Amino acid sequence: MVRTRIEAVGSYLPATEVATAELLAQLAIDSPIDLERVSGVRHRRRCAPDEDSFSVATAAAHSALDNSRYDAADLDVIISCSITRIRDGEFTVEPSFALMLRNELGAADAIHFDVSNACAGMMSGVLVLDRMIRAGLVKRGLVVSGEYITPIADTAVREMSEKYDPQFASLTVGDGAAAVILDGDGTPDEGIDYIELNTSAAFAQLCLGMPSDRSSGIALYTDNRAMHNEQRYLLWTTRQQDFLRSRNSSFADECYDYVIHHQFSAPAVELINKIAEREFDATVPPGPAVLERYGNTASTSHFVVLHDALKQQRITSGAKVLMVPAASGVVAGFLSVTLGDLQV
Repeated sequence: MVRTRIEAVGSYLPATEVATAELLAQLAIDSPIDLERVSGVRHRRRCAPDEDSFSVATAAAHSALDNSRYDAADLDVIISCSITRIRDGEFTVEPSFALMLRNELGAADAIHFDVSNACAGMMSGVLVLDRMIRAGLVKRGLVVSGEYITPIADTAVREMSEKYDPQFASLTVGDGAAAVILDGDGTPDEGIDYIELNTSAAFAQLCLGMPSDRSSGIALYTDNRAMHNEQRYLLWTTRQQDFLRSRNSSFADECYDYVIHHQFSAPAVELINKIAEREFDATVPPGPAVLERYGNTASTSHFVVLHDALKQQRITSGAKVLMVPAASGVVAGFLSVTLGDLQV
């Protein structure tokens, strides 16, 4: 059987850095909540005036191609997964970001389409491309996402009126992009072991991005108490436990070397790991993170972490990595991948 592998990974983070203290100083609230303590975010990156979702996605795609043995012309498919499809100051639905990226990169023969699934966007793109490769429809492709999401923080700064405002989570986001190239040249020692996602639509109203109901800005409204609690976190552990049992395996049997969580809250990730250790009756492996430096980069976060950890040699060839999404929708699931010799 064909085994999909990660052939290359890349990322791009804008140079401009904004400290949490700087952001909080702009709020009109007299005693704002301690954002650094409750989120773990100290800094985030912000697009320069000449940058946007498209430009950072393009930069991440070039980063992945620079680390790949393939040229853009070799790609059979391009899947774009951005939540924020902003180019030249406008939110673009048509033409698709994937088409514009294909043309920008010079991948003339690549089929192209957008996949949007909130902060599980890139994970969803990888799932789709993995299935396409294994079905023999394509040989290789690019999954890419660029997020210019800090405008929701601008809206929150203008409009928040209380500590537990529904726009509070908007203050944790940062701009960034990531890209990953997959092909079908995996081996028993390298490749995607499995990837499964599930959506619990009953909770879809807990986190909604939309035009602000008070101004012309774009906003994110989140019921943090309902969104982030044990019941939601069990969506992952229950699904993965059932999946592993069907394979006559267990969390401990899988021998993961690292787990990469969605980068949204350091204290929440600690709680998720405690719940996981209880449910799996096993130790959760170390978790590389970039939340303190880059904030929540939305759909790109898992692969921003992976690229960063590879650059710092915190993750090396042969490592088995478990990626765990946590996205509005509500989307949960897991991706297990054994890495080859990735150049960064």
